[in-house]
Amino acid sequence: MILEVTAVMVIPPKNMQLIAASDVKTFFHESLVSAMENQNLCARDDTIAYVVNMLAGFTRTDHLFEWAQDGYSLKPLALLFGEAIEARTKKHRQHALRRMGDVALFIAGLFADSLKRKVVDVGYYVSMGGAAYGCLCEDIRAANAMDAGGVVFEELSENFTGFVEVLEEVGDNTRITDDADVIHWYDVWARTGDKRAARILQRYGVHILEKPEGRSQH
Repeated sequence: MILEVTAVMVIPPKNMQLIAASDVKTFFHESLVSAMENQNLCARDDTIAYVVNMLAGFTRTDHLFEWAQDGYSLKPLALLFGEAIEARTKKHRQHALRRMGDVALFIAGLFADSLKRKVVDVGYYVSMGGAAYGCLCEDIRAANAMDAGGVVFEELSENFTGFVEVLEEVGDNTRITDDADVIHWYDVWARTGDKRAARILQRYGVHILEKPEGRSQH
């Protein structure tokens, strides 16, 4: 199955000019750190830098998508996992695992809404991505004890869900919105008490007094 993603570059908010290429990393770093503070997620500087570099790299479609006979497409995580298992060298195995973790984190964090219409959901990406980073950490640990790279992948594996939620907030903060968006997120919050929907509404200036009666936030 090929996942169809209709957008790759995160859209800046209305009050921002087009982000210059040299400022992309700064933009993502500030957005990431702010979201981590809001969600009380702590991480090493090396791990934050890794995620920032990954986000900046994937703003180029040729870094996210791979060329196939029918054009550019996003390789399914299952195929990347197969490549890791069948890799003839440790270098190729680690490359496939890293790619698998990066793609899973990027898609689950910034394009979670698009996954709701797919056969596989966010949980699948969280499971596959966390496992990929975990295996990569073990490979690095086996070869080089525990260097800086291994620590980064260990942290990403252990806190994969947290990083996904942080990237959701980064994406929510940078998308252009209109009245229809406010109505949509209010409906989500009213039906489910979803924390993400509440945060988005509060950024729109909608004051949330209490969670919907009879619903629990998750």
